[in-house]
Amino acid sequence: MKNMFKILAVLLLVVSLPFVCTAENTAEKTVVRVAALQGPTGMSVAHMMTENDGAYELSLVAAPAEVNALVISGQVDIASVPINVGAVLYNKTEGGVKALALTTRGMLYVLEKGDTIHSVQDLEGKTILYAGQGATPEYVTEYILSTFKVNATLETEAEHAAVASKAIEGLADVVLLPEPMVTNVLMKNPDFRVALDITEAFAVAAEMNGTADAQLSMSVVIVRKEFAEAHPELVEAFMKDLEASIAYANENVAAAAQEIANLGIIAAAKVAEKALPSCRLVFVSGEDMQAQAAPLYEILFNANPASVGGKAPDDAYYLK
Repeated sequence: MKNMFKILAVLLLVVSLPFVCTAENTAEKTVVRVAALQGPTGMSVAHMMTENDGAYELSLVAAPAEVNALVISGQVDIASVPINVGAVLYNKTEGGVKALALTTRGMLYVLEKGDTIHSVQDLEGKTILYAGQGATPEYVTEYILSTFKVNATLETEAEHAAVASKAIEGLADVVLLPEPMVTNVLMKNPDFRVALDITEAFAVAAEMNGTADAQLSMSVVIVRKEFAEAHPELVEAFMKDLEASIAYANENVAAAAQEIANLGIIAAAKVAEKALPSCRLVFVSGEDMQAQAAPLYEILFNANPASVGGKAPDDAYYLK
């Protein structure tokens, strides 16, 4: 009888082992769902998604509204979004997302057909064609012009593509564009040149206004607070992979450009390769992230509270 009990015990142990292993394997295979925008905002994750060993699932979308919906509905865990969208989501979810890292420094440039603009002051009396009304490009440009006390006219188009088309066709003399539209214009209309780097102009304006730490960051990676609290080890692994992915893109431009094109982040590898250095991929986290982003959020809030979701993010927004 004792032998029979021993046999039954062994059998029960053997039968239960597959279930134990299955549970452990399931936990190990938790997939981090990542969303990113096409264009420079998505460049930072290109290499880590290309070298993906099943740890990540990428949703690539064309518009910020699509990312918002995915984050709010809980369909993704982490998202790379425009800097102001991070704040909008933080307020809309009542603190339900946290900022992990800044991933692109400014990618905005003033292009001129000619050779008359070499400083912000040279924009006096000019008409600048741009897209991004009610968003970061408009408010940052107005902040710079106001700081330098320059009077220029901002004329808006609905899309960056429309601005680029007018420049290519010779229908505009001065335009404000982000990468990779800048590269596209320069490749197709040699009469244009890069006249001003808005990132550098912003840094000077910020210093003039007593906020020297402010940087024109254009993209931020956010995580759902619920996911970060449930899976801190996955968030930590993601951060390491993200930093490595950005370093790879900066050090291996041609190879990274091909990865970016393969994923559909930017359609053509040739354009991606020329644009990548001007997109200024960075990895800034923790206290440095807050020091650089908080003044920018205040500037956007002062220009239009709605641009950041009604209020500038507080300290709890930044994951440290």
